[in-house]
Amino acid sequence: MENWEMKKTLSLWNFFTIGFGAMIGTGWILLVGDWIVLGGGPIAAMTAYLICALFLIPICMVFGELGAAIPVAGGIIEYVDRTYGRKLSYVTGWFLVLGNGILPAWSAIAVSTLISKMFGNIFPIIRSVKLYTILGDDVYLIPTLVSLIFVTYVVRLNFLGARSAARLQGFLTKMLLTGMVIAMIISFVKGGPENLKPAFSAVQEGAVKTGGGTMLAGIAAVLVMAPFFYTGFDTVPQQVEEAKEGIAWKHFGTVIVLALLATAFFYIVCIYSFGTILPWTEFIKRPVPALACLNDINGILYILMLTIATLGPLGPMNSFYSASARIILAMGRKRMLPEIFGRLDPVRRTPKGANILLAVFTFVAPFFGSNLLVPLTNVSSFSFIFACTTVSLACFKMRKTEPDLYRPYKVLGGRAGIFSGILAGIIIMGLMIVPESPAALSTVEWLIVLSWLVLGILFYVINSKKVRTDI
Repeated sequence: MENWEMKKTLSLWNFFTIGFGAMIGTGWILLVGDWIVLGGGPIAAMTAYLICALFLIPICMVFGELGAAIPVAGGIIEYVDRTYGRKLSYVTGWFLVLGNGILPAWSAIAVSTLISKMFGNIFPIIRSVKLYTILGDDVYLIPTLVSLIFVTYVVRLNFLGARSAARLQGFLTKMLLTGMVIAMIISFVKGGPENLKPAFSAVQEGAVKTGGGTMLAGIAAVLVMAPFFYTGFDTVPQQVEEAKEGIAWKHFGTVIVLALLATAFFYIVCIYSFGTILPWTEFIKRPVPALACLNDINGILYILMLTIATLGPLGPMNSFYSASARIILAMGRKRMLPEIFGRLDPVRRTPKGANILLAVFTFVAPFFGSNLLVPLTNVSSFSFIFACTTVSLACFKMRKTEPDLYRPYKVLGGRAGIFSGILAGIIIMGLMIVPESPAALSTVEWLIVLSWLVLGILFYVINSKKVRTDI
C-alpha cells in the first residue's frame, strides 16, 4: 500500500510568499510599458489593476474557505467533484492544468528572452550562435542554455519537496521587492506626478495600442489582461496538504487575500513609479521602457534591475510548477488521469509522475521563442478565471449540501460573498468571450483553448474506458 501522505512543512508565511511570489514575477518589468499603452496612460492602468484585485478578493476567500476545510493537494478537483460531479471536476482540472502549467513554460521563455534581447545588447557574444528562427523570433544558443539551467534548478527543487521550493520563493520575494523600491526612489528623485499627464490619450507603440478611444475602454483592455498577472494565489490551496502541524487554519484565507492585496499594491506602485520617471508619452516609446529609462539614468542601476528581471521568473516558474504538479496528482488519485500521475516518490513524497511530465514541458519551452508569450498569457488568463468561477460555484453549493463541514475560515458575507466571486468570474470571462470586447481572445488563442478542450475530452473518454475495464 503506497504512502499517500505528503511532507507537512509549510507555514502561513511560506504560503504567503508562495502566492505573492507566484503573482509578481517580472511581468511588471517586461510589460509595464504595454500596460500603460493599452490603458492610454498610467492612471487607467493603475485603475484596472485595482479593480481586478477587488474583483478577485471574494475568489481568494473562496479558496481560503475550501482550502482550510478540505486540506488536500490539488483540492480544486475535490471541491468540484463533491458538488458537481466527476465530469465538471475533470474539465475544471484540465483547464487549470493548462492555465497553471503554461506559467513555468512562460517563465522559461521570459528568461531566454531577457538574456537574448537585453544582456545581448551589452555582451554581443550572447547572440553569437543563432540556432534558428521560429514564429518570427530568433532563438540563440547561450540564452537557451541559461534558461535550461534555471529550469533544471526549479525541477530539482520540486523533486526534493515543497520546503526547498519555499525557501527559493522567500529569497525571490525579497529580491523583487528590492526592484520595486529602486523604481520608487528613482521616480521620487527624477520624476513627479506631473508626468502622469495627459490623464488619457489613445496611443500606439509597435504592435500594442490603446484598447479604445476612451479611458473606460482603456481600463477594460488592461482589466482583461490583469488576471494573468494575478494568477498565483490559487497556488496556495494547491499545496495545502503540505501545511505543517498546528497551523492556524482560521487565518488561511486571510493569508491568500493579503498576498493578493500586496500584489495589487506592488503593481500599482510600479506603474506609478515607472509612469512618472519621465512623461509617460515619452516613456512608452522605448523597447522594454522600464529598463531603457534606467539605462539612461545610471548604468549600475540598469544592470541591477536587469539582473532582478532575469532571476524574477524563477518565482512563478517555481510556484506554478509546484501547483500544477499537485493538480495533476489530484487528477491521478481520482483516476481522471493515468494512475502513474497519482503516485508519490517513496522517499521524497513528492508527485513523481506529475513532476516528470511538467519537467518535459518546461524544458521544451525555451526553444519556441518569445512570440509565443502573448498568446500563452491570454489563454492562461482565461483558463485560470474559468477554474476560479467553477470553484466559487462549488463553494456556493457546498454551503447547502455540506452545511456541517468544519470551516475554520469562512468567506465574509456568507453565500452573498461567495456569489460575488461567481459574478466577478463571469464578468471577466465575458470580457474575454464577447467578440466586441476590446480584449476578446484572438483566433489563435481560441484555437489553443478549443484544441486543449478536445484533447481533454478524448483523453477523458479513453481513460474512463480503461477504468471501467480495470474494475
